[in-house]
Amino acid sequence: MRRDELLDAAEELLCDQGSTALTLSAVADRAGVSKGGLLYHFNSKEALIKGMVERLIDDFDQLLVGQPGQTYTERYLKATLAAVRSGRLRRWAVVTGASGNLYLLAPLREAMTRWHREGLDDEPDPTASQVVRLACEGLWDVASHDPGLNTEDDLVALEARLMALLKPEAMP
Repeated sequence: MRRDELLDAAEELLCDQGSTALTLSAVADRAGVSKGGLLYHFNSKEALIKGMVERLIDDFDQLLVGQPGQTYTERYLKATLAAVRSGRLRRWAVVTGASGNLYLLAPLREAMTRWHREGLDDEPDPTASQVVRLACEGLWDVASHDPGLNTEDDLVALEARLMALLKPEAMP
């Protein structure tokens, strides 16, 4: 059993049943492995949650790698839409799992701070960029709870509208 499959099982359990259901035994059962097999990769519930937080941050950082000429906010929008389209909306599950432990939440909070402050002063319109980044957060949060809310056409229209906000000519 690979580490990612165990993290997937933990995230699915959190999404389906909430944080009280997140036990090592329940994750092992969900993943179809022995508890010892799970403990080989994650020696505690905290280590499991830490692994989920680290993977979420790493995955989103990978999505942020953009094309030359894109602003950070354009990359942030595209990364958010890629996360929503993929259906791997782990942020809610990870936060739910780590919510009782500020130590476990700290890396995610630091990443969120970095993601929302990165390059903001270099944007043509920092206020519009902040609005787009906050809209991305709202989209991700809503999609976490209702993945079927937005069709592909909806996402394309949202992307076009939010990209338009980032253009200097869109400023009032």
